[in-house]
Amino acid sequence: MKNKITKNELLKEIESLLSYHPQETTTINPNYLEYLDIEDLESIKSSLMEKIGKLKEEDKVWLEQFKKYD
Repeated sequence: MKNKITKNELLKEIESLLSYHPQETTTINPNYLEYLDIEDLESIKSSLMEKIGKLKEEDKVWLEQFKKYD
């Protein structure tokens, strides 16, 4: 039986995929979890995995809006 992944685990995986610069860590505001379901997060993760290495500068600017700054 396959274990289900949690929203928090998916969020961490997405943050890891968004950390496209080696010296930078991406943190997404966890409040987004309230609005996204597992399928949404899996879709985001899948889409990011397809685009790894293909990010254009405009994509990076767009992704910046999802970062959480302390």
